[in-house]
Amino acid sequence: MRAFHVPDELVRELRVYPPEIKRKIRQALDEIRTDPSGKLLEDELAGLQSRRVGRYRIVYRVMATHIDIVTIGDRETIYLEAARLVSRRRPS
Repeated sequence: MRAFHVPDELVRELRVYPPEIKRKIRQALDEIRTDPSGKLLEDELAGLQSRRVGRYRIVYRVMATHIDIVTIGDRETIYLEAARLVSRRRPS
């Protein structure tokens, strides 16, 4: 079973989610841990996958030893946020 790497900023953001949403996200994370296959993303998000949790999405990258959780958020803005985070982490 792979470990998760979750940015501290994301952990702080998740604390304000409603309890029911947090429960569903935890359940989805458990599913990702046992079966990391998800929707393969394209273009600037190539190499990432996403998992649907109601109107929310979990965007993550599967590595050999762990799973990087890139971001979690509303489907309306999550892919723009993921692209922003990925571009910020790439070396110039």
